[in-house]
Amino acid sequence: MGTEDLTQILLQHPFIQGLGEDHLKTLIGCAKNVRFQEGEYVIREGEAASKFFLIRTGRVALEVEVSGHGGLRIQTSGPGEVLGWSWLIAPYRWHYSGVAVADTRAISLDGECLRKKCEADSSFGYEMLKRLAEVMERRVEATRMQLIDMYGLTTTGGHK
Repeated sequence: MGTEDLTQILLQHPFIQGLGEDHLKTLIGCAKNVRFQEGEYVIREGEAASKFFLIRTGRVALEVEVSGHGGLRIQTSGPGEVLGWSWLIAPYRWHYSGVAVADTRAISLDGECLRKKCEADSSFGYEMLKRLAEVMERRVEATRMQLIDMYGLTTTGGHK
């Protein structure tokens, strides 16, 4: 697959929408197309977080290890979503595992490559940080809603 094909694939992902042409060219140098079969681990809790993924097709379940209970599924990411931001924050370790629950196609972005490009070009770095901050905010909000649902609370803090 050539750079032109990868550019077209990237342009279809919501994370890339509205990204300037110069920034897209910078990003492309850190990107590659990847596939995971159902049941295959994409990331593993505690291991080095060296990349992140723009999911194209399929689904990846996020799990945390709970002593005595094994992996506890906390969320599932699918097409159009971003998997992982631990590559951006030292010590660059995954805080959860991700396993493909269906055959999955994604764009893998090399974290070290991106960190270097973000430091070299502050405009590109700020754009990536803004986009990843939006991903983090959506994840925190989804977790908050799960907790509210799990504990049967209303959004004002009382019981239903």
